[in-house]
Amino acid sequence: MSTGERALELLLADIAACRICRDCPEGGPDKALPHEPRPVCVASASAPILIAGQAPGARVHRSGQPFTDPSGDRLRDWLGVDAPAFYDPAKFAIVPMGFCFPGNDAKGGDLPPRRECAPAWRSQVMDLMPQLKLILVIGQYAQAWHLGPLRQKTLTETVRNWREIIDVGDPNCPVVPLPHPSWRNSGWIRKNPWFEAELLPELKQRVATLVSPKDGIVSS
Repeated sequence: MSTGERALELLLADIAACRICRDCPEGGPDKALPHEPRPVCVASASAPILIAGQAPGARVHRSGQPFTDPSGDRLRDWLGVDAPAFYDPAKFAIVPMGFCFPGNDAKGGDLPPRRECAPAWRSQVMDLMPQLKLILVIGQYAQAWHLGPLRQKTLTETVRNWREIIDVGDPNCPVVPLPHPSWRNSGWIRKNPWFEAELLPELKQRVATLVSPKDGIVSS
């Protein structure tokens, strides 16, 4: 095991034991996570692709594995990969902005990622994954952290600007902005046909160059 791999292993153990949002929540005790934390993070010292999502949902909280829900089915379809490839840490790192299920809002939707996670852990995780060749930023929270000033006023404008974001970013590790694959966003996809017609073919091609066809690429 390399020094970097060992350091990442130790960091993941610290993340798994993290209870900041329960024991030292931002905003005081009244803002504590109302259930036992279960951090979900698949960092990798070898994966060429990073999926930077939002936060685990209720199903992922129960399973302990990222994207074990309909959103995951749609995301894998967007990427053109099967589940074994998606869950292979040698191919994909999956590191959300918040590691624990944040709970639900009054309308039954997921709350935003906990604010404690990214300041505590994200830079440390990213520093230990220098091998990345492609970063997919899903949703406004991941886009805010990873894109900085390249992020536009709305998610639609940011995703629509994907070509420029790729062009002005690191050519060795381009960043691709995506909407959340939740089925709640089906209306957004219908209203923005360029997403499936233009962005997804480019995305699948880039993924295919990093994940061999014999390693889980699904034919379109």
